[in-house]
Amino acid sequence: MLQKKTLILGATTNADRYAYMAAERLTAHQHPIVLVGIKKGEVVGQPIDNSRQIHTDIDTLTLYVGPQNQPEWYDYILQTKPQRLIFNPGTENPELAQKASQAGIEVLYACTLVMLSTQQY
Repeated sequence: MLQKKTLILGATTNADRYAYMAAERLTAHQHPIVLVGIKKGEVVGQPIDNSRQIHTDIDTLTLYVGPQNQPEWYDYILQTKPQRLIFNPGTENPELAQKASQAGIEVLYACTLVMLSTQQY
């Protein structure tokens, strides 16, 4: 299986949130993860980073930040230059999708959890 280093933007320590579930399932599928969020904490033994450090070795950035809060993350996402950007349900944003596409980033409107469960990740 090809491991895809994945940055979870909107990571949280709240186990009821989909970003938390994605961290668990990505780890279970042996994909290395980087957690980025606004609050520090830890999920599946990985720290949540809130320093906005740019990671340049990311295959997939999976988005769990609502469209109203995404503009402050545009530069971060584009500078990270993931191979693909997944807009999970509720995060759809045509403006960001266009910017990412113009930067050569593959844009997917999908659900990370469903992709993992159907072996489409």
